Amino acid sequence: MKPILIIILSVFFFSGYAKETKIIVRAKAKDAKFIGSSLGGAYVIIRNKTNNAILAEGKTSGSTGNTDLIMKFPKERNAVITDNATAKFMAVIDIDEPTFVSIQVYSPYNNKQAQTVASTEIWLIPGKDILGDGVILEIPGFIIDILNPKTHQYIALKSINDKPFQIQANIVMMCGCVIEKGGIWDSDKIETKAIITKDEKLIDEINLKLVSTNLLEGVFLISQPGNYQITVYAYDSKTGNTGIDKINYVVF
Repeated sequence: MKPILIIILSVFFFSGYAKETKIIVRAKAKDAKFIGSSLGGAYVIIRNKTNNAILAEGKTSGSTGNTDLIMKFPKERNAVITDNATAKFMAVIDIDEPTFVSIQVYSPYNNKQAQTVASTEIWLIPGKDILGDGVILEIPGFIIDILNPKTHQYIALKSINDKPFQIQANIVMMCGCVIEKGGIWDSDKIETKAIITKDEKLIDEINLKLVSTNLLEGVFLISQPGNYQITVYAYDSKTGNTGIDKINYVVF
């Protein structure tokens, strides 16, 4: 067979070899459930490792999943922890040869102060779908939003008049799952504190206590004007989950 004919046949063969390949990607909060529509989803990017080209991108959608299946049932080899409603991103990629890809997940997508990136790498083989649980990337941490005081709020010292000043923060798992007393995610087992500085010097550190689902509060006294910063953190010593939010305000 002539060399030119071999080349033509080879091009024809391999161009016809391209196949749709499906892959499911999920983002799962560490020690919690899946990140889906109720939290705005997690953003997924799949890239060709050779040239960094984006092969697929989009957000996970669906429910946080079945609590019993994820959090309570004993885990056995090959056991599936998702169902048809569980949040996922389904990518359909056209490839004509085995392709080494990177998968990045940015989550939670709509909570930038808590957003983290998880990634992995995997071979995709034409026509060999990766379905079921798919590729699950773990997202550690807590989502924390300081509700009081407000960002760059100006507070008159005379309006406080040595009364206890209230700090409020909303804290949830990275999937949006609730934190409550005695619940699956028990507030009593999570250390939550507010660190207060004035003009960049530490002045106090107080414990925050749960007052209702996800809502924690604490109080301290303000006696001097200045530029204040509050850092609220959550820490679970058993799982290693941590979370932070910061806010600045002015007392005059």
